[in-house]
Order: sequence, then C-alpha cells, then structure tokens
Amino acid sequence: MTVFSITSPRSRGTRTRAHLVPILLSGAAAAGAVALVAYLLWPTWGTRGANAPDKLPVSVGGTLFNLPTSAIRMKIQRHSGPQERLDLDFLYPSLEPPGAPKHVTTETIDAAMQPIDRIFLSIAAHHDALAPEQRTATIYPRYLDQAATQPEEGLTMRMFRADTPYGSEDLYSAASPALTARCTRDAATPGMCLSERRVGGADLTFRFPRSWLSQWRDVAEAMDRLTAQLRGPKG
Repeated sequence: MTVFSITSPRSRGTRTRAHLVPILLSGAAAAGAVALVAYLLWPTWGTRGANAPDKLPVSVGGTLFNLPTSAIRMKIQRHSGPQERLDLDFLYPSLEPPGAPKHVTTETIDAAMQPIDRIFLSIAAHHDALAPEQRTATIYPRYLDQAATQPEEGLTMRMFRADTPYGSEDLYSAASPALTARCTRDAATPGMCLSERRVGGADLTFRFPRSWLSQWRDVAEAMDRLTAQLRGPKG
C-alpha cells in the first residue's frame, strides 16, 4: 500500500511567510540603526538646514549658554538641553561662527601648512574639580622656574621646569586685561596655548596659537567678549 502525504500549497506558503516576517523586521531594525549612526557621525560638509535655529539654549553643569549652532563642531552635540561637554570654534578676530567646512580631497588639499584663523573652545561641567584660578595659584608655582621674562609689555612668561609634568610648556600671565595661558613651545608643529576660566557649573577652555600672544591684549579681550556673548542676556 502506498501512502500519499497531501500538503496544501497554501499552507506551505503561509509557513514560509511566517518565517520571513521576523527576518524582515530584524533587517529593517538593523538598517535603521546603521542609518542613525551614519547620520550622527557623517562629516558635516553641507550647509545648515533652513529650519535649524541660529542659536541653541544648552545647559552645561547647570549653567545656561546660548550657542551659535554653526559654531558647534560635532553634529551629535547640536541639540538643546543639558549636555556634559561641547566643542566649538570661532573665527578670529571677528568671533563669528565659521562657515561650512570645505570637503578636502587629495586633489584640492594644499600641501603648505595654513595658519590657524580661529579660536577653539570647549565647555565642560567641572563637577567641583579644582578651579582654574586655584590651579594657577597653588599647583603651577610648584613646577615653575623662578626666572621670569617679559616678551611683550605687560605680559610675563615663566618656563616650567623640564622634570615636571608641564616640562615642554610655558606659563604666560597678565593683569590688565587679565590673562593666564599655558602654552606649548614651537617644535615640529606651532605652539598652542590653553586658557581656562570657570563660569557657574562649567569650565571654559580656550585654545589658540602661541604666536597670537604678540597681540595678547586683543586675545584676552576676545575671550572676554566671547564668554559674555555665549552667556547671553538670559545667561
């Protein structure tokens, strides 16, 4: 006796579709995740969208800042609300937000090193860490050479000793306008300066070329103006 197994074509198709549904849903979820990551990390070569606000209210360490959207360097940081850290840059000396970066290729890149034309700023919550003023008054003096020079009128420079954590840097200070900057020395790459200040619950860290200290008053006043602008009338 021969036994025939009769299976309906419709039932086989139904089971096949039932197996395909989870696979398709998983694939769609994975594609969505990849698309989100690509959107957040993709370089921002294009111009800012027409509907994007000119400024964003952002809270860092509980302190409110009004930040130009186009000055925020990382797309993932371009949103309002509380944030732990922000990275910005501004053209110098205008202090205007930079335009959209050009898409550089091997055909268009200029082999010559271009001078830096902007001041960089990081804003981060300090979480009650030692204030920049206290660090200058209590930590740095332990590592500084006693000798001091005046490279520019009103500006004092002291070298950090070679056997200290800041051995390749110098400390610049001035009273009016107030300026404190820790600067690396010129080497294979030009020296850069770091100047910090505390505003409420956030520390502001400015970075700029050491060569700008030949006009140190302009730099100090630019940092003061930029700090006031970012706080805004409701800061």
